[in-house]
Amino acid sequence: MMSRAALRLLMAACALVASGAPGRAERLVASLSNHQVMVTSNFTGDELVVFGTVEHDATTIPRRTGYDLVITVVGPRQTVVTFRKERMAGIWVNADSRTFIDAPSYLAILGTRDFESVANPEALRRLQVGLAHFQLPQKVGPDLGDVVPNDPFRLALLRLKSEHGLYREEPNAVTFLTPNLYRAAIPLPAEAPFGTYEVDVKLFADGVMIARTNSAFEIVKVGFEQFVANAAREHGLIYGLATGLMALFTGWFASVVFRRD
Repeated sequence: MMSRAALRLLMAACALVASGAPGRAERLVASLSNHQVMVTSNFTGDELVVFGTVEHDATTIPRRTGYDLVITVVGPRQTVVTFRKERMAGIWVNADSRTFIDAPSYLAILGTRDFESVANPEALRRLQVGLAHFQLPQKVGPDLGDVVPNDPFRLALLRLKSEHGLYREEPNAVTFLTPNLYRAAIPLPAEAPFGTYEVDVKLFADGVMIARTNSAFEIVKVGFEQFVANAAREHGLIYGLATGLMALFTGWFASVVFRRD
């Protein structure tokens, strides 16, 4: 006869299999139109396309409301300082500042519809869906942590980045071409920093995230600009001497050309 402990263990395993099968029924596949963006002197921006499918298996169950996708693109992390100015004696001065640690240099959050319709507020906050829910830790004295969404320094950072096209939130940027095939465009402004960009794709159904996958691409500098950057980084002394000599020669040549007899 089976003991009570073994019976309870068997029942728990059956329940786990029964409840876990639907959650694993969909598999999310994502790919990028290009994994490397090359920047030259005439670079004015670019646009990548992320596309993929939602794959089913034999255990897939019908979804009452269909699928929703949220794609988050995060650029290289950086430390950013924002200032609050005040007018004192007729002069604008920096009265206070706030330092953001490991803030994305580029951040795009794209979706199939309004994020509030995709999941409940707690899930949106936990999964960082939308600019209002994305964590931007600040250094306030000795402490480090995120703050309320309407913090003036946080709002200033979002506004400044958005004005340069580096932060964007587009709830209707992802399109399902068929019930299972999707695509979305990732706009990259001319000011997009160099480095590796992470692409996080989340699949939702009935208000719950059911699948997730990741990809990445890189923005690199090529041509003469890359040669100069590599020379300055790898041969600093020679680069400094060459730059100084070039400046002296340019000054001498200008004095000869524009000399007054």
